[in-house]
Amino acid sequence: MKRFFSALILVGVIASTAFSAGGQQGTSASGPKGKSSKPEKDWRIALVPKDSTNAWFVRMEVGVKKFAQDTGLNAFQKGPARTDAAMQAQVIEDLVAQGVDALCVVPVDPAALEPVLSKALSRGIVVVTHEASFQENTMYNIEAFDNAEYGAFIMDNLAKAMGETGVYTTMVAHVTNASHNEWADGGVAHQKKAYPNLTLLAAEPRVESEDNEERSYEKAKELFKKYPELKGVMGTSSKDAPGVARAIEELGLKGKVFTSGTGMPEENKLFLKNGTLAAATLWDPADAGYALCSLAVKILRGEPIENGLNLGLKGYENMKFLGNSKKVLIGAGWIVINKDNVDSFGF
Repeated sequence: MKRFFSALILVGVIASTAFSAGGQQGTSASGPKGKSSKPEKDWRIALVPKDSTNAWFVRMEVGVKKFAQDTGLNAFQKGPARTDAAMQAQVIEDLVAQGVDALCVVPVDPAALEPVLSKALSRGIVVVTHEASFQENTMYNIEAFDNAEYGAFIMDNLAKAMGETGVYTTMVAHVTNASHNEWADGGVAHQKKAYPNLTLLAAEPRVESEDNEERSYEKAKELFKKYPELKGVMGTSSKDAPGVARAIEELGLKGKVFTSGTGMPEENKLFLKNGTLAAATLWDPADAGYALCSLAVKILRGEPIENGLNLGLKGYENMKFLGNSKKVLIGAGWIVINKDNVDSFGF
């Protein structure tokens, strides 16, 4: 563990140095605020997800393709074969070498991408991100909503299922994932204020699922067996809720322990309909993909990026900067999925 954190610190130092060399946020070699001098028909806009096989990012590509169809621009998605920070960095490195005009990135590990994103910016490539509010080497980061509020909302669902009493823990894909940890932190902070009879599991307050349903299932089984007092799991990865729900059913704990979290409708339909999972929350990843491409094009066109920004779809039509930030843009795009509406989404 010490070696891991030492490596993480080293990456941060390298990233900080690279950022200083790469220039200030919002500028690039191609002109002020990333404005391109190339004809729009020649632009290439690449979206790099965490991986190319996860259902979440398969759905995101639907939004990228729709953007390309709506605008006639060359927007496409290319990601690593699995959720791996090093593999994702290599995909970006290849796209930088190819000279794409814009990179839209959903980082596995924001710190690990700082050097390659700094390189992209220094070469005049527009860089925008999603789920990476602390990313330094990005021009803007889009969030579908305020991360702390979203975490609080997931906690509300869990607290209701638990009867507002008992021991719970939080689950994230990786401890390096910025947004997942912000949601979990937001949920815990909200619990302390709103649900005094809930208690965070002190021995394991933050559990990694590796963005893998099998891993979340196995980890949940271990947790419920190891801690008989554990009554709830707040998940953040789209793979957490279905994995934990499957563990609950297998262990015969339905109605005794509970889970809530982000999730895809189809992946959670069975658990929602049989009552193992009371509700799931998400934003449509297709919309996020569309919004990222829309933002990149606005920057390439030299359009102002300011409060009230309209990226052309519901939940992203009145984007605002988060607090005093001039980099993190938030919308109002979350959705609640339950047994009554789960069949209405089509994904």
